[in-house]
Amino acid sequence: MEYILNVNKMNLNTIKTVGRSDFVNMGPIVLRQPIPTRTIENIDPFILLHHYGPYEISTESNPFDLGPHPHRGFEPITFLFQGEQLHRDSLGNESIVKAGDVQWTTAGRGIIHSESPSKSFVEKGGTIEGIQLWLNLPANKKMIPANYQYVKYEDFNVVHSEDSKVELRVIAGANNNVYGKIETQTSVNVFILDIEKSGAFTIDIPPKHQALVYLINGSVEVNGTEQLELNKNQLIQFNQDGEGISLKGFENSKLLFLSGEPFREPIATYGPYVMNTQTELLEAMRDYQMGKMGFLPPN
Repeated sequence: MEYILNVNKMNLNTIKTVGRSDFVNMGPIVLRQPIPTRTIENIDPFILLHHYGPYEISTESNPFDLGPHPHRGFEPITFLFQGEQLHRDSLGNESIVKAGDVQWTTAGRGIIHSESPSKSFVEKGGTIEGIQLWLNLPANKKMIPANYQYVKYEDFNVVHSEDSKVELRVIAGANNNVYGKIETQTSVNVFILDIEKSGAFTIDIPPKHQALVYLINGSVEVNGTEQLELNKNQLIQFNQDGEGISLKGFENSKLLFLSGEPFREPIATYGPYVMNTQTELLEAMRDYQMGKMGFLPPN
């Protein structure tokens, strides 16, 4: 469903940090990692952001093939921008995720899943690009039952600016009383933004939320003072001192907007687990080895 975006003057949140998104090696995969970095450990409740691709996939080259692996204590979320991925998990879910689709996994007390380009996509070849976001769960929800949500591109509610130069796809949370299709465990807003050249608008931020914008491609002006450019700086974190932010496209651009209420709890991480203490991490590793997170055979 489509709506019209209201553009209103507001007290803007000031910029806290302008972060880079340099390339890092993750095994055979080279990807961008704006969170965490040496300057930004996390933006509570968002603890990791990986921007992978674009990769050219073929029968001779398929670096993005993540076999079965466990998670506990957080929500791994995948936004796919190009290509096609097969998702399978120990709950029995199996989905072909296509460009524009979103899969939102609540790992909770434990899940095993795998993600890789589908066999048919590998055979025909093509480009794959996406983002994996790790959204933390608070201590009182880290051991809830696992869950999986999958929403297709065409099913999200979309907000357009009056001049149709801005499209805001509401993944989770709400914008101007337009709500996302994803049911969330915590107070978060997740939007995908497509901005044409000279398109401009403001987006509100709840007063208790920490917020950021991540540039996927293009070039945009933020709050009339800072320019996000590909390969120079790609992420801006905001202070909790205003009502929203303003964006203007210098060229056709795509962004990810995130805001969430921070938990301000201790974070303990090890590999695919995000808990509050080292003891809980040891328990997670033991439970996985004992098969308490389920089972997922290789495809």
